Amino acid sequence: MGTATAQGVRRWWDADGGWSTADAAGTVLVIDSWLVDEGRVRGLDRHAERFGSACDRFSEPGAEQINRFLRAVAESLPARGRWFPRVELVETGSGTRPRMWLRPVPPRTATARLWTAAEPDRRRLPAVKGADLDHLASLRAAAATAGADEALLVSARGHVVEGASTSIVWWRGDTLCGPPPGPGLLSGITRALLGELARTAGHQVVTEQATAADLAGVPVWTLNALHGVRPVTEGLGRFQDTDAAVAERWQSRLAALAVPADASLIPVVNP
Repeated sequence: MGTATAQGVRRWWDADGGWSTADAAGTVLVIDSWLVDEGRVRGLDRHAERFGSACDRFSEPGAEQINRFLRAVAESLPARGRWFPRVELVETGSGTRPRMWLRPVPPRTATARLWTAAEPDRRRLPAVKGADLDHLASLRAAAATAGADEALLVSARGHVVEGASTSIVWWRGDTLCGPPPGPGLLSGITRALLGELARTAGHQVVTEQATAADLAGVPVWTLNALHGVRPVTEGLGRFQDTDAAVAERWQSRLAALAVPADASLIPVVNP
């Protein structure tokens, strides 16, 4: 047994509260990840809830065990440095088990260029993070080959859905807009937090279906736990120099939501 804090090493967690080294084998069923900056995290409770809800689709290891795993993860996060841990539910020859992969923060960017996939969104389970992992990875690779930072997913009717690893929102004046929720959309943690901040600041927050043509004249942002807010500079919407300063102000507000990570942020699930 060992700690869960060895950089770049995947760790299994067992019901006795111990950690052991794991390899990359197995089929990944569910994932979630978040930014850890000097021991501080924003929305950890929400990431845990989203991961736990997705894991509930499977008969094992059960809600109580997943909850204990998430609390153990929270306790093991490093207090120094910048990290981007990923929790996973993995199917192996010995059953379905949770594991954590402690990763250093990958490069972050302040803006995003979008590339639109040639085919409409064809994810099997859009609302489950990790269910379409390989497909989304291939789209991001295609976007990178095209010189972009992110792949944009659109519906069969041409409506903007989200990015391969991001939520998509846009501003119509002082109103924050985004695609309507539903089974075809991942529940974005950063999007939810931004929406709450916007309402608190007096902005209206609405949902609407919009095509790329509908967004030609408005500022568009991508959102996720790693990058926070990134104005889109190419591939969707319109970008002006003033947009970067506006986005940076909202980025600072999001960053201020981070709190020290510990197990108390994970609600206890009783058997």
